[in-house]
Amino acid sequence: MATMKKTSLSWRVGRHPARSATPTAWMPATVPGAVQLDWAHAEEWPPYWQGENFRAYDGLEDFYWTYEARLEFLDLAEDERLFFVCGGVDYHSEVVLNGKVLLEQEGMYAPLEVELTGARNGDTLQVIVHPAPKSRPAPPDRDQANSSCKPAVSYGWDFHPRLIPLGIWQETGLEIRQASHLRTVVLDYALTDDFSSATLSLQVALSQPIKGGLRWTLLSPLGEIVFIEEQPTGPDQTFHLQSSVAKPQLWWPHDQGDPALHILRVELLDASGNTLDSHEQRVGFRRVRLVMAPDQWKWPNVFPLTRSHPPITLEINGRSIFAKGANWVSPEIFPGLLARETYVTQLNLAKSAHMNLLRLWGGAPAQKKAFYDLCDELGLMIWQEFPLACNFYADTPAYLRVLDSESRALIAKLKPHPSLVLWCGGNELFNHWSRMTDQSLALRLLGSNCYQLDPARPFLPTSPVGGMAHGHYIFRDPKTGEESWSMFQRSHNTAYCEFGSASPASIEVLREIIPESELFPPKPVGSWLAHHAFGVWQPTSHLYLDVQEYYFGPPENLEQLVERGQLLQSEGYKGLYEEARRQKPVASMALCWCLNEPWPTAANNNLIAWPSRPKPALAAVGASCRPLLASARIRKFVWNEGEIFDPELWWLNDAPHAIPPGKMEARLETADGQRYPLLTWEAPPLEANTNQAGPHLRWKIPNLGNERFDLVLSTPDQPEAESRYTLLFRAAQRAETATTTVMNTVVV
Repeated sequence: MATMKKTSLSWRVGRHPARSATPTAWMPATVPGAVQLDWAHAEEWPPYWQGENFRAYDGLEDFYWTYEARLEFLDLAEDERLFFVCGGVDYHSEVVLNGKVLLEQEGMYAPLEVELTGARNGDTLQVIVHPAPKSRPAPPDRDQANSSCKPAVSYGWDFHPRLIPLGIWQETGLEIRQASHLRTVVLDYALTDDFSSATLSLQVALSQPIKGGLRWTLLSPLGEIVFIEEQPTGPDQTFHLQSSVAKPQLWWPHDQGDPALHILRVELLDASGNTLDSHEQRVGFRRVRLVMAPDQWKWPNVFPLTRSHPPITLEINGRSIFAKGANWVSPEIFPGLLARETYVTQLNLAKSAHMNLLRLWGGAPAQKKAFYDLCDELGLMIWQEFPLACNFYADTPAYLRVLDSESRALIAKLKPHPSLVLWCGGNELFNHWSRMTDQSLALRLLGSNCYQLDPARPFLPTSPVGGMAHGHYIFRDPKTGEESWSMFQRSHNTAYCEFGSASPASIEVLREIIPESELFPPKPVGSWLAHHAFGVWQPTSHLYLDVQEYYFGPPENLEQLVERGQLLQSEGYKGLYEEARRQKPVASMALCWCLNEPWPTAANNNLIAWPSRPKPALAAVGASCRPLLASARIRKFVWNEGEIFDPELWWLNDAPHAIPPGKMEARLETADGQRYPLLTWEAPPLEANTNQAGPHLRWKIPNLGNERFDLVLSTPDQPEAESRYTLLFRAAQRAETATTTVMNTVVV
């Protein structure tokens, strides 16, 4: 707001065992940040992300922590008011002035605002942070988060250590405002069915009446004035303004068009026409719906009948879009550390990998404003979940009261962002480990709030629901022996919203987080265990040495282990993304688990290692998500001498335009330069957003003389669509030996 004066505060922080106690020692506080980081800095602890250093933080979340600052501000004019504002405190807090409690609040998303007019320079302002919520004292696991809106991931997950942040995590300071100022500004719009015009509805609330006026301006994406309109103010505090725009430039995901953003400016004027206060936001005109896939109403088609699968195909501006992307789990353990620079790096990596949708998983915190601003600019769609994940959230009045406040705050914050295309109640709530249902009051509350405050956006109660799928998270299941490729090829789901293929981190990362004495061979103890290489949801996950050894034999050194594991991840993800795309239009989404990570894991399903280092699999996923792609359905990873190599060729097109006829040439290549031409397919033209199945190859494999070979699909007419797949070859004698070898599950 242009005329507002802001000033920062200098904070210190101290801890105390009870609310009635006071800190005996103080230390400098970084805001935004976390109390644990301030404590660690004062105590000169080593980095929490190295080795097992994070264990030193155990129990810090069970203290009270008090932030304290002295008020220093300009003297107020008669028509000015002073406010303390805070974007969010994690998690339960009180605002105290000179010992008097002015506000108490539970939750990290609802902002805090307290009027301090009348306070004096030198007064003491405190923010008291309560211990982290735990529904029961023990055991220490994620179930302790089942009665609060605290992100459950902090209580320990298969990629996140048990480390529960507390503290002021959003921007905080003092604001001097005019006595009459803009309290809330809410814009709604509706597009006509043919998108030829938009009707705008603006609701404005003032802090107090004023004789003056309201002026609102809409600027085009190029900065040109679309309209300027004024309305006088008087004894009222709330106003409803309406206008319309002809032929608005629409906001599109980046792979479908231009993410066009208009600018809305609202000004509060005094009687002389001077600007007292102003508000500015970006507006992206677009319509989003969840629709049924073609012929989906025909399922089921035999008696006894049940309901059809619910809609999960995203329709943007009347166009059905295949969603390609990943689950976003937040790139920091401590949300106070989240910065625009991290968002810029990771979101650009996602866009460069041809992703168009990120699912903000309900186990992790919602992100800071910069994240959503960047997604608006980049044309990346967002699926936003509320803070529920893998728990049975009770229908208690206390919990529902906080959930109501938190969800309303989150909806209000994120509603203006065109990139947000879907609300979701939370993660895996209808599964046997959560045991929630459509009748759970928490989910009914969230659906009601979304309908009341943001009815134009779709809402899902959880993921997955009927027809959708989560998993698998491994290249080859060591229990069944089935590879994830064949799992997907025999599946018929409407959306693949989680699936994974794990790999070890890079050599660089491993040497940073694991002591040299533990590096090789990896063992299910110490830092390898602490950084999620073993024992997370299976004894061998996420490193899966048994799977590696099945394909390659025991690794001779760390470099070999990393290279082999990252190859399996890269090829695994390629097969899964492309198979999901082949199942379009019944399948509508392919979202891997996961894009990033909040700290450096030794092994994980992620594509970007902490803090922002891409793994080789990110490039592989980007290759498989190109809008136009020459693709091969390959039924297995290892091929033996004398077998019939029989992949099926496909053209995949997710682009919004037609593709002319093209030639696809398939061949095999080996590392020593051998080439085996296999087949040439003269493909017909492709309509926009459609696929084309092609011929099956059938070729008897000779002795290739190499452990690995590549299937290359060359496309001379569309070189941007060429593909390459790395596969394993076993000569006759080796193949026979491999089938009789008993593999160990863990190297000890």
